[in-house]
Amino acid sequence: MLNVPSQAFPAPSSQQRAASGGRSKVPLKQGRSLMDWIRLTKSGKDLTGLKGRLIEVTEEELIKHNKKDDCWVCIRGLVYNVSPYMEYHPGGEDELMRAAGSDGTDLFDQVHRWVNYESMLKECLVGRMAVKPVAVVKENHEKKLLNGILLKSQVSDLPAKEISPSYDWFQTESLVTVVIYTKQKDVDSESVIVDYQDGSFRAEVVIKDHSYLLHTELSHEIQEDITVRVAEKTGKVEIVLKKKDNVSWTYLGHPLENHNSFTAYRETGLYYRKCQLISKVDVTHDTKLYCMMLPPATHLQVPIGQHVYLKQTVAGTEIAKPYTPVLESLNSDLQEPLHPPDKYIYFMIKLYHTGHFTPHFDCLQIGDYVSLSSPEGNFKKSQLQELEELFLLAAGTGFTPMVKLLNYALTNITSLSICF
Repeated sequence: MLNVPSQAFPAPSSQQRAASGGRSKVPLKQGRSLMDWIRLTKSGKDLTGLKGRLIEVTEEELIKHNKKDDCWVCIRGLVYNVSPYMEYHPGGEDELMRAAGSDGTDLFDQVHRWVNYESMLKECLVGRMAVKPVAVVKENHEKKLLNGILLKSQVSDLPAKEISPSYDWFQTESLVTVVIYTKQKDVDSESVIVDYQDGSFRAEVVIKDHSYLLHTELSHEIQEDITVRVAEKTGKVEIVLKKKDNVSWTYLGHPLENHNSFTAYRETGLYYRKCQLISKVDVTHDTKLYCMMLPPATHLQVPIGQHVYLKQTVAGTEIAKPYTPVLESLNSDLQEPLHPPDKYIYFMIKLYHTGHFTPHFDCLQIGDYVSLSSPEGNFKKSQLQELEELFLLAAGTGFTPMVKLLNYALTNITSLSICF
């Protein structure tokens, strides 16, 4: 008898496990809520101790600030003085002190990667970590970058067995086709995320535990109708763009941040796009079904066992919360189905009137926009392929991802015995 390992789903770093995993909330003193913290950051008080100056922080300097009343923490190259935040931190002072005077990126990602720390701690920003100078890339390497070949410096930290992807592009009178050669089998449509907005073209392919990213400002405008085709056996991804003007392109575009990079997925930040609220329907007295429409030029599918983050600005501070999309078939019981179905994402959300997120979210009007992240999670459908029996245990919000998992198993694995 085989079953899914208990640590596989939800992922250890998932917010679905956070409450019972490596993080527990502690009682906060009166006047130390999130809204109190927001008010403090907007009071004009100097929270860094540097009187508004930004400095470059060396490793030697960072180590010196390792006490509760003088605590600096580095997250993704940015250094913050978190001492003023100690009494406001839901996880308690001891949790913050684990990263005192050091790089706390890994600890942060393990417990609350979803938190928008840039917004929460922007008034505590001390500066950037000092970086050692690197050798200048030679001109011929720069040319290779534009031709879709990875620079050696971009893949040096990858496992020796990893085969780096590459890309190319070609055109007809009316179309431009971007081809990504992942050189990996079993890459499917859910592994590909494409966004086009204001001339910026962004295509990400999740390959096992890594992310390959194309990010460029296109040389010409395109229409919003984007087609994605994936050859799963060869791992070739074709992204077809329709030209707005039938002119010949001499180059694809100007490279933007992290263009043509291949990095560990856990090191990539969450990418958000604006989605429109199409409908909200009462399910119970405190639960509603929300339908969000993806931008016309976005290709995004949320794999089973994974979640996304919804982000909105509350009192000047960005707050993001993780939610697992529900099956679109739930919508058919409440209202007419929408087409095309792959452009819509549904969320069944319980409203907490004393919460920081859902009361504001429910105040959104039809037609308003909310930021939605790319999918996150470690669960893979391949974990189900060799199973004979599947046991599912869920409670509370953990039930939501289980529904999609159960639907997939019943639809695609006929020999599987399921106990729920």
